[in-house]
Amino acid sequence: MRLPRDVSGVELARRLHKYGYEITRQTGSHLRLMTELEGVHRITIPRHKALRVGTLSAILKDVAQHLGMDRDELARSLFEK
Repeated sequence: MRLPRDVSGVELARRLHKYGYEITRQTGSHLRLMTELEGVHRITIPRHKALRVGTLSAILKDVAQHLGMDRDELARSLFEK
């Protein structure tokens, strides 16, 4: 699946909420998220207006690996209407 080019860090954090991720803190321009579903997992997301495609892809790959799913499957569930 082609990743969207206009997703902000805050919007991604909001969309990951459906998988149990909550913002635990913010340091400068980075958000720290954590979930306790299927074990504790922490990720850091830059709080930029638009995330670079490589950054978004790496974050989704990390989350998908933790959840035991494919990156494209995760992307579809987060971004397709």
